[in-house]
Amino acid sequence: MYRIDLLNKISKKGLSVFTDKYEYHADISDPDGIMVRSKEMKDMTLPSSVKAIARAGAGVNNIPIDKCSEKGIVVFNTPGANANGVKELVILGMILAARHVADGIIWAKGLVGQGDKVPDLIEKGKAQFVGTEIQGKTLGVVGLGAIGTMVANAAEALGMEVMGYDPFLSIEAAWRLSRNIKKAPSLERLLSSSDYITLHVPQNKGTKGFISSDKLAVMKKGVVLLNFARGGLVDTAALKKAIADGIVSCYVTDFPDEEVIKTDKVIAIPHLGASTEESEENCAIMAALQLMDFLENGNIKNSVNFPECFLDRSGKKRITISNQNTPGMIEKITGLLAENNLNIADMINKSKGNLAYNIIDLEGDIGEDLVGKIKTIEGVINVRVL
Repeated sequence: MYRIDLLNKISKKGLSVFTDKYEYHADISDPDGIMVRSKEMKDMTLPSSVKAIARAGAGVNNIPIDKCSEKGIVVFNTPGANANGVKELVILGMILAARHVADGIIWAKGLVGQGDKVPDLIEKGKAQFVGTEIQGKTLGVVGLGAIGTMVANAAEALGMEVMGYDPFLSIEAAWRLSRNIKKAPSLERLLSSSDYITLHVPQNKGTKGFISSDKLAVMKKGVVLLNFARGGLVDTAALKKAIADGIVSCYVTDFPDEEVIKTDKVIAIPHLGASTEESEENCAIMAALQLMDFLENGNIKNSVNFPECFLDRSGKKRITISNQNTPGMIEKITGLLAENNLNIADMINKSKGNLAYNIIDLEGDIGEDLVGKIKTIEGVINVRVL
């Protein structure tokens, strides 16, 4: 029986994919896996039983990735599962900014109590909310992953000129892009040419404060900046100055903090990007399936700290080994297997940064003594027999 600790409320459709091999609820003791959405985990003490954490969503800023990597805990996310929900909100954000809809709604609500005068007041006051249409305007998409690609295609279908920038564009993403999406020769060209700029890059040590004063300085005057990725991508102090200087006409963000909320010309959305029934269900199902495949078969897909690694089951006894990515590890492991007269029926080894992962199918049983010997190899993090 596999035990899954639920740190947040998880969609029932997602939980329904678990078989009778699984027990899952909140505050479960000695869990094999954890499912989480937005709960902060960085100060948590992770039980030694935990083998994997599945984030039902794309962002993993609430998970202590480094600590998990040291312990050999595989951290999964669900890229693309909520992409359509975020895409629709980005398009809405552009239209809200272009047509001054949010300010107009607030103003109209303020006419309560004017009785029969309201229609005339509406007609007299609507001129202050005259906006522009997005058709024919240029949208710059920074980051062409699952969400960025969908945003680019949707905007192009609405008649916008779309320019994309992603130095790490995958072949899969490239296939999904409309042929009418232009490739920006540089980030500076995209920033300086776009009427609207939308961010779809992960937040990490290298991208914290990505939109800095230098990048804001090259943008077109009156640009609309949209951030539905992570709040820390934008330097708030630099943004406020750019708004005051008229460079940014509107900042639309799904990650507001107090400083952003009290700034003029900001549309602050309360982190609604993935807040649709469909997105929550898709993320939960994807997270549960990835967690199950890892716990039962050792396969890894969509991990943020371990390499993608998949091997079909052949009916043989399977052993998985995570280790530091140092030279000679394969020889040491396979040497021990040979010494114990175990033939390798199939195997795969993959690495990602400082970590490596192995799936090995063997002809014969694996004793506890052998598992113990493998664990003593310098650099081995953990060993599982499946």
